[in-house]
Amino acid sequence: MENNPYQAPVAAINEVLDDTLASRWERFLAAFVDGIILLLILVPLMFATGYFEKAASGQLGFGTTLAYGIGSFILFLLVQGYPLSQSAQTWGKKIVGIRIAMMDGSQAPFGTIILKRYLPVNVVGSLPFLGPILSLLNVLLIFRADRRCGHDLVAGTQVLKN
Repeated sequence: MENNPYQAPVAAINEVLDDTLASRWERFLAAFVDGIILLLILVPLMFATGYFEKAASGQLGFGTTLAYGIGSFILFLLVQGYPLSQSAQTWGKKIVGIRIAMMDGSQAPFGTIILKRYLPVNVVGSLPFLGPILSLLNVLLIFRADRRCGHDLVAGTQVLKN
């Protein structure tokens, strides 16, 4: 065979069937359930530690905000760490029947989920002014054809139905 410079390249394509991808509504419902679980624990802790009083009086400094951000992430790990490490699912994803997977469909490793998927989003979301804009952009990327958010693109993951 001779080389044809106009021939399309040959490449193996790992195509995911559209019906195996979790729907946007399934992902939203799972995130909503996860948010409710975290808020049920976090809000009483914030009341107990005086967060809301400090915020109302305008006394929230950078250190306080940073401490609550780190504390919230640690709380997330305590609440969601076990199901994420065992089945790559948060409690909300488990209830809805979806899971975090690598692009080849295999279970996403716990380290990848935490260090590439959740931690960067939390750090970027904490940035003054720019954080909320980037967080919104992260979520809006779900309207792409492959239904992957920004954190999925960073981590090389996707969310599939069980």
